[in-house]
Amino acid sequence: MADVTQILCQVESGDPAAAEQLLPLVYEELRKLAAARMAQEAPDQTLQATALVHEAYIRLVDVEKAQHWNSRGHFFGAAAEAMRRILVENARRKGRVRNGQGQKRIELPDVPVTSGATPETILAVEDAMARLDEEDPTAANIVKLHFFAGLTLDETADALGISRATVYRQWSYARAVLRLALRGDEA
Repeated sequence: MADVTQILCQVESGDPAAAEQLLPLVYEELRKLAAARMAQEAPDQTLQATALVHEAYIRLVDVEKAQHWNSRGHFFGAAAEAMRRILVENARRKGRVRNGQGQKRIELPDVPVTSGATPETILAVEDAMARLDEEDPTAANIVKLHFFAGLTLDETADALGISRATVYRQWSYARAVLRLALRGDEA
């Protein structure tokens, strides 16, 4: 744990060698977060969990843009946010006409299809999240970590450094607000 915090400080100061040392220490946890998130995606998702981890990691340790992490939890919160943004960008890209928006996919017979979030759903949640973030940033952070990154509510409480009771209460509130926003009701 102390190694990660120390290396994060070195990355923050612009040491490119520190970024190389950080990846082996956090890769498995980032991979688990990405795999949990990708399991909730639509079956036609072309982005793989490994690619999501690598893209998020590149965004996090970009030496040209100095990042400031207060703790290991803060780093993983930033990783969850980076993964969320990547998924939203991917959904927007897929929604463009030149990328096949409006085209129907033909399913092969005898291939089980699982339900998942469509690009339209991801974009609707993103819009609702933006409104929630304006009203209650803590609730928005809880949704990012729990829904988008796949952390349990207890892990979310640890990552944010707040009580579990607060996380459970804020999660209930955030779900209600998002549900109303997705239905088109004014909260």
